[in-house]
Amino acid sequence: MFENLSDRLGKAFKILKGAGKITEINIAESLKEVRKALIQADVSYNIAKEFCDNVKQKALGQNVLTSIEPSQLIVKIVHDELTKLMGSSSSAINIKGSPAVVLIAGLQGSGKTTFSAKLANLLKTKQAKQVLLVACDVYRPAAIEQLKVLGEGIGVEVYSEPNANDPVKIAKNAVKYAKDNNKNVVIVDTAGRLAVDEQMMAEITNLKQTLNPQETLFVVDSMTGQDAVNTAKAFFERLNFDGVVLTKLDGDTRGGAAMSIRYVVSRPIKFVSLGEKMDALDVFYPDRMASRILGMGDIVSLVERAQEQYDEEEARKLSKKIKSNEFDFNDFLLQLQQIKKMGSVKDLVGMIPGIGKMTKNVEINDNAFKDMEVIISSMTPYERSNPTRIDASRRRRIANGSGKQIEDINKLMKQFEQTRKMMKMVSSGKADKMMRNIKRR
Repeated sequence: MFENLSDRLGKAFKILKGAGKITEINIAESLKEVRKALIQADVSYNIAKEFCDNVKQKALGQNVLTSIEPSQLIVKIVHDELTKLMGSSSSAINIKGSPAVVLIAGLQGSGKTTFSAKLANLLKTKQAKQVLLVACDVYRPAAIEQLKVLGEGIGVEVYSEPNANDPVKIAKNAVKYAKDNNKNVVIVDTAGRLAVDEQMMAEITNLKQTLNPQETLFVVDSMTGQDAVNTAKAFFERLNFDGVVLTKLDGDTRGGAAMSIRYVVSRPIKFVSLGEKMDALDVFYPDRMASRILGMGDIVSLVERAQEQYDEEEARKLSKKIKSNEFDFNDFLLQLQQIKKMGSVKDLVGMIPGIGKMTKNVEINDNAFKDMEVIISSMTPYERSNPTRIDASRRRRIANGSGKQIEDINKLMKQFEQTRKMMKMVSSGKADKMMRNIKRR
């Protein structure tokens, strides 16, 4: 995400590299490029201009320490201003109530239905809530069925009235059903249109007035750029919603919507959706997003994703096996599967500081793990538990069984051995000792 913006901002900061101090002249030249980068990322001219004026004012008012380059100081100031522009801090969703009602609004095609299911999944798995999804899109033929399929996939009940055509009545009946069946949260998926129109606005306004929801969320497709901001403004004037959800952020290289919406409607971005999987939903952290825009990575989010897949008992067993040099292909397969659950590999790599820029032109294929899994699945239980016993003849048989070439088997064996050695070093503390020795040199 934000690849074009990150590249252009990087070029803008290079103008100040090597400069002894920040002056009116060099800061003006650098910020001219920053303004261009923001505008090309679909940030409005007025917002981009105000942003750059704020950066300039703060930059000229600071003394540059001898240990800090002017370009580094500007990056820090831009990071802080980006964070401020996008909301400064994360904002929690309000689900207090018996039940709490969450109303979902937005245009058709913005991803409302998928987000509704993702939110239900998040509240169910991470907060142990009893959630009811409500199908109130009575116009789009496949909407009710889509929500039912998604609900079934995550184990969340979906309330619908297929033959009814009054969304307000359906929603009121759903809330009563939720109370009678001990549901904590009711998520109401509403209808959208291809563009803002009076009928849709009247309907969603009526729904809000009737339900009096604890939370109203506006879902917007981030790939629509500045149009997303204009749509958010139109909805806000009628709905006074509580927060924004940005969908399809993984496919957007501009990112202007993320930086502009908070400024225009004075409401926080609460969630970002990064894919089609039901667990591909993240709380929006402005400071972390600013770091990613500037190519600094997002190590905090990476650690949090890893912790979600972390099993203390399994980790203890794995540590014991590594120390005794018993790490095998069963363990290797388990680690691959846990990494896959964390999200796309390219997204994970982008969270590592410095690595994202190095790999931006490198094609990172998530299917590489699938090939490894196929090969390991073609091994016998004995072979998985005894990697050192996999000789040439066994490798040929594994290649035939998996439909791969012998070179693929050899490559996996080499990767496995490297992983085992690295884990052994980390477990024994040798890796830390080696790094200390390198630093001394």
